[in-house]
Amino acid sequence: MRAASTTRGAPPRLEPPGMRAGIVFGALILLFAGLGGRALYLQWIDNEFLQGQGQARYSRDIEMPAHRGRILDRHGEALAISTPVKSLWAFPDRLEMTPVQLTELARVLETSRAALERRIAAAEDFVYIAKQVPPEVAERALALRIKGLHEETTYGRYYPAGEIAAHVVGFTGTKDAGQEGIELAQQAWLGGHVGSRRVIINRRGEVVEDVASIRAPQAGRDLALSIDSRLQHLAFRELKAAIDAHRAKAGGLVVLDVATGEILALANYPTFNPNRRDGKVAPERMRNRALTDVFEPGSTMKPFTAAAALEAGTVRPDTMIATAPGSLTISGRTIRDAHPVGTLTFEQVIQKSSNVGTAKVALGLPAERMWRTLSDAGFGAVPRTGFPGEVSGRLRPATSGRPIEPA
Repeated sequence: MRAASTTRGAPPRLEPPGMRAGIVFGALILLFAGLGGRALYLQWIDNEFLQGQGQARYSRDIEMPAHRGRILDRHGEALAISTPVKSLWAFPDRLEMTPVQLTELARVLETSRAALERRIAAAEDFVYIAKQVPPEVAERALALRIKGLHEETTYGRYYPAGEIAAHVVGFTGTKDAGQEGIELAQQAWLGGHVGSRRVIINRRGEVVEDVASIRAPQAGRDLALSIDSRLQHLAFRELKAAIDAHRAKAGGLVVLDVATGEILALANYPTFNPNRRDGKVAPERMRNRALTDVFEPGSTMKPFTAAAALEAGTVRPDTMIATAPGSLTISGRTIRDAHPVGTLTFEQVIQKSSNVGTAKVALGLPAERMWRTLSDAGFGAVPRTGFPGEVSGRLRPATSGRPIEPA
């Protein structure tokens, strides 16, 4: 019987327990050293990132609106004032609402759901859901109980004279900046500078504490105009009556103080109501025709012609001027009197507004003198009222064109 035999290999080489513990301990030391170095780097060298991330979770900067200056007439009557209104705002990342709430909010704000979604999606840290809405509209919006939707009191522009002085004062946009008229021309004077404040919010996005005022808002300054509100009302009333009576498409009326040149009233028709901000006003109703359009001066030229002739000594009030047969052809153009009356004194020529008589007086003056009289009076120059879009008149130089010869 053969005895079984077994073979055994060399016994395994075992590491001493102290060496394994040293390796583990060394690895732990390296790990803690790396963590400590990283913590030291973040706390002392690159700490702005962590601070910014921390503040972003509880701190926000909110805009503080500035009060816009008033526009007053020459007697201190208000033509434009700022009144408290409500604005709805939110932090987009804290805004939570159901599709039904979104649809209802769009209906309350009289906008489309798509437009509201685009406004929220385009914002980063802060968004105005609606600006300058009436308090009752803000109440209906907040009644929807949308998480993260807040309100604040801002200022909206109100125009007591409405359409009567619309072309004078103009109006502001949704950001309370001037868009037309004096509001635009004097934006730097009337417009204030918005401020900002830092607040702390809770996890629901609600403001729980004011931390600091970063920049205090600066209110705009009041501006007094030469306009007289009483004359402005009268001018508008008479202009509208004349347009209705003559079935005209449009008209303008300007009342000046002849001693100072101040504009006491400036009215246009058709007009618009600057208190309406729905954007449905036709552009032609907003045009300040009295300053942006060029008109032939017509019979207003006659007093200037008379003044030039009297100063030159070519006529006297009792000088006789033949106006028969009531027409006069000059360089191929014929002018006529509406009511031919024959021979008139120079005084009567002005009283009866005779076109023929005035033209004969003008022809008796040197062209350069007539041009100088009209130029000195402001014809051909920009009015320099400061209104946006104002245009200059047209006055042809005395030496241009062909000679004017009566037929």
